[in-house]
Amino acid sequence: MTALGPMVYRSAHAGAVLMVVGVLQYLVGMAVAQVLYPWTKYSLTQNYVSDLGSPGTTEHALVFNTSIRILGLLAVLAAALIRSAFFPKTTARLGLVGLALAGIGAFLVGTFPEDSPYLGGNIHSLVSLWTFLFSGFALVFLGLAMVRDTRWKGFRLYTFLSGIVTWVAMGLFASGDYLGLGPGGMERVIIAPILLWGFLGGLHLLRIPRFRPQGIPSWPSTSST
Repeated sequence: MTALGPMVYRSAHAGAVLMVVGVLQYLVGMAVAQVLYPWTKYSLTQNYVSDLGSPGTTEHALVFNTSIRILGLLAVLAAALIRSAFFPKTTARLGLVGLALAGIGAFLVGTFPEDSPYLGGNIHSLVSLWTFLFSGFALVFLGLAMVRDTRWKGFRLYTFLSGIVTWVAMGLFASGDYLGLGPGGMERVIIAPILLWGFLGGLHLLRIPRFRPQGIPSWPSTSST
């Protein structure tokens, strides 16, 4: 049975798997880190996400820092592998580069935790900002790249608006206007769109048929008489 419509290469499916696995393992790592957090009342609204990776606060910081570094590495690899899932347009290239840069930022967040001594401790804030900024950047431009691409029907507006949500939440977070969610809650609003897109987008991508290698046509059989 021949699949109809645009397809992707096998590498795109591999990248989709990395996206889904990366998000799931990060969520598990974050949940475990919260359970192991030394304070009995870790607050999802008042505590920053990165508090879970602060070696000066919790002896289990390695759990969170390892999971976010894995997430970052898998995001970079996925960005390279899912190229065939988009038409070769400038918006697609920008979106994929943004996804890779966000992955690099996530890796650095786990490498330089909150109480990192480097650059007076400011490097963690810088790489966190980097990650947030390029997460929104990736979603906005990938959403634009999906226009007129039937493979992403139903994901175009969702992807674009997810990036806008990240950027708006960043602005509110920077201004100290948390809308009653607290700093931790607003930070999670920044992070949630890229994680949800990585999971749902990966599952959607796995449903797109892939190209099959063309077999070498055989010569018509001849029979001697």
